[in-house]
Amino acid sequence: MNRLAGESSPYLRQHQDNPVDWYPWGPEAFAAAREHDRPILLSVGYSACHWCHVMAHECFEDAEVAQQMNDLFVNVKVDREERPDVDAVYMDAVQAVSGRGGWPMTVFCDTEGRPFFGGTYYPKPQFLQLLTAVDDAWRNRREGLAQQAGELTEAVGRTEHMTSSGEIPGAETMNTALEGLASQFDAEWGGFGRAPKFPQSMSLELCLRAHAETDSPDALDVVQTSLDAMASGGMYDHLGGGFARYSVDDQWLVPHFEKMLYDQALLARVYLHAFQVTHEPRYAQVAVETIEYVLRDLHHGFGGFYSAEDADSPDGHGHSHEGLFYVWKPSEIFDVVGAELAPVAIEWYGVTDDGNFEDANILHRPVRGDLLRPPPVEKARALLFAAREHRARPSLDDKVLTEWNALFLATLAEAALVLERDDWLRAAVKNAEFLCTSLRRPDGRWMRSWQADSGARHLAFAADHAALVDAFTRLAEASGEARWIEEATRTADALLDGFWDAGAGGVFTTGIDGEALVVRQKDLFDNATPSANSLAALALLRLAALTGEQRYRHHAEQILALVGGLAAQYPTAFAHALSAIDVHRSGLIEIAVVGPRPDLVRTVAARYLPNAVLAWGEPFASPLWEGRAEGHAYVCRDFVCLAPVTESAALDAQISS
Repeated sequence: MNRLAGESSPYLRQHQDNPVDWYPWGPEAFAAAREHDRPILLSVGYSACHWCHVMAHECFEDAEVAQQMNDLFVNVKVDREERPDVDAVYMDAVQAVSGRGGWPMTVFCDTEGRPFFGGTYYPKPQFLQLLTAVDDAWRNRREGLAQQAGELTEAVGRTEHMTSSGEIPGAETMNTALEGLASQFDAEWGGFGRAPKFPQSMSLELCLRAHAETDSPDALDVVQTSLDAMASGGMYDHLGGGFARYSVDDQWLVPHFEKMLYDQALLARVYLHAFQVTHEPRYAQVAVETIEYVLRDLHHGFGGFYSAEDADSPDGHGHSHEGLFYVWKPSEIFDVVGAELAPVAIEWYGVTDDGNFEDANILHRPVRGDLLRPPPVEKARALLFAAREHRARPSLDDKVLTEWNALFLATLAEAALVLERDDWLRAAVKNAEFLCTSLRRPDGRWMRSWQADSGARHLAFAADHAALVDAFTRLAEASGEARWIEEATRTADALLDGFWDAGAGGVFTTGIDGEALVVRQKDLFDNATPSANSLAALALLRLAALTGEQRYRHHAEQILALVGGLAAQYPTAFAHALSAIDVHRSGLIEIAVVGPRPDLVRTVAARYLPNAVLAWGEPFASPLWEGRAEGHAYVCRDFVCLAPVTESAALDAQISS
């Protein structure tokens, strides 16, 4: 075993038996590089990544490749999910060099960590050639590498030096962004751009907001076309719920099969909101099945949620194959459900003798949007799911990440209210309590990652804090418990005290007590998850409205002024920030309903505020509660706060007018 055997990350431990002399990220690796005058070979990936496994088998498990790596480099492995700060710096470098990024990521750095070359996946022959070429340049053209390292380091530090326009974007920015999204929209299959296709849930949320505000049929068409196509395709797990990370084709049929917690959080939320706006039960079904997948298969008994399930599944003969757990042959369906139900299931899920993936079938719904299963199909689905549970499962990444848990917590709390699921609300509270006790040190410092056998590790980043603020405010609204507003304010204060840029505004990725990398970046661009700054902007706006503490609003406004100039130009990279801009632009008009009447409030919200989040119980310390007479209501676009109600008829009349 190499040095990775002592690490907690499942991804790092996957490489503990490699013949490569791996180091984990840390001072020991850089000291060795300086001592031996060798460049750093940095390899970054994550446990559920299919192509990471491919490169590991082709290169890192190969004795010839390992020997060359060990002779010429100091080799460092990083789990991008544990250390998103490291990943972001070197991913920017790779994109600057090659024009594209992805994982596995391979970066060559000098002994101080400055990158001078990089790429993504390399097959063995190309990788061996690259190792030789980099070694030759290191020994014979060091000066040129040093110049390139300086230029790349300057490029990846650009977010650190961005200046604010000083102006908060308004309606024009929103309109320009929506026009940009419309130009990228695939009118036939939904989504934005061509294959490979990622869900881009934040862009869909933005379009849904536009429809809710303006009743735009075009904006709703973008959302419904995309949601129907994704949930009908093979990217959605039609037996067990939940979504794979992305589709390799335009039609959402063939996914990369890994399932990530953050995708379940963000996609369940947009399907939930689509149900609230359209009242179409198929969207509620997808949201419910996605949430139930997480609660069933990614739930730690203590309350946390695991990070991911792998793309590959073992075949029982010592090998793994992508998607093996999920695909079916017609004969297997007959064996499981019997001759009576098999034709029904085969027709419903588009199964053929030839298959659609490596001689087998990824289950999908050929009739797009027709997702509500009749009883015979549901019976067959249940039988197939039960049979699939006896297959060898994909491997589980069992680390609990603060940011991803907070994203799912926010969705779970909101869904518990909208769909009246008290069991989900209890699960949300349990998750929040787990985060507070297991991922926060006694001194109050939040941590990034937790595992049962090693506890919490790595200081939390800005995105962890921002996601927590949002989750705690939504849990406060769902539970009516003021303690979650207190947790939100405590976490927001930690975010602003430890990560805020007092000069240009915005939050740095790492805190003032974090490790100093070659640059100190700001996480500005939405990717698979919302950026730290867009998360913070929206969460701080909502927290300011709930507490009346205007300094939170002031900080949110500074973030929006920082990113506003780029948001209209690159809407898919700033969709969550644009949602915050929309909230700020339209104003937080209030609703406070006085009295413990959740039945009435649900009725009112369903009729007049389809995307509102509800709360009841003990009042918060908020100006929303001050001077409100019983029987009066005040409308708010993003949430509903309530206190006691006496006359439902009078309230209903006031809201309708």
